[in-house]
Formats: sequence, C-alpha cells, structure tokens
Amino acid sequence: MTATPPGTQPLLHPLHGLLLAFPIALFPSALFADITYLNTAEVQWTNFAAWLNAGALLVGGFAVLWSVVDAIRLSRTAVAKRGLLLFVLLAVMWIVGLINAFQHSRDGWSSVETTGLILSIVSAVLALGAGWIAFSRRRSA
Repeated sequence: MTATPPGTQPLLHPLHGLLLAFPIALFPSALFADITYLNTAEVQWTNFAAWLNAGALLVGGFAVLWSVVDAIRLSRTAVAKRGLLLFVLLAVMWIVGLINAFQHSRDGWSSVETTGLILSIVSAVLALGAGWIAFSRRRSA
C-alpha cells in the first residue's frame, strides 16, 4: 500500500471513487456504441448503448448522492469549491444521461440521430470531467 504524498490527498472517499468509476467507463462506452451504430446500421448497437447508459445512470445516481453528502461535509473546508464543482458536474451528467436514456428508448432506427449522439458526447465528457476533478490530488490546507 502506497502512502499519500505529504501535502496531498484525494478529494473523494475510495468507495465514492468506486461508484464514480462506473459512469466514467459506461458513458464513453455508450458513446462508442452509438458511433458504431452510425457506422454499421446494426440496431443491436443502440441496445448496447441503452444498457450501458442505464448502468451508468444506476450507479451514477449513487455517486451523485454521495457527492451531495461530500459537498455538505466539505462546505467549510479549503476544497469546498471543488466538492461543489464535482457535485454540479455529476448532477448535470446524470440529468443529461437520463434525457439520453429517453432518447435511446425510442425506435431503434431513430434513437441515435444527431440528438442521441450529442447527448452521448455531453454525458461522456461530463463523466470524464467529473472523474478528472474527483481523482486529481489537492493540496491540503
């Protein structure tokens, strides 16, 4: 087990990191499934994207709830802004992902058009951004 270098510590609890790892992996995977569908016209890729999106929403919802607790818990510390930013990114990611899930629940042929692709891109970028904020190290105050 490696010790945390002096003066730095992660923003989030290891269990929160485990919850956050799912949307970080699943939202970009759904994006790749959408891109593959647009290149192949195989409807099964939209089903893959819908299930990946649903998994990201399920576990991502718990990550959002945990970030609410962290934002409240860290409100009087030096990392309050980063905790709040993480919460906002996760909340917007989850809402965009939910809209994307509704988009993907439409007819298979029309579920991934411009709207579905843009929603997948936005949710993937927000998930990766939240991961960047959460897994980066901060200076302790």
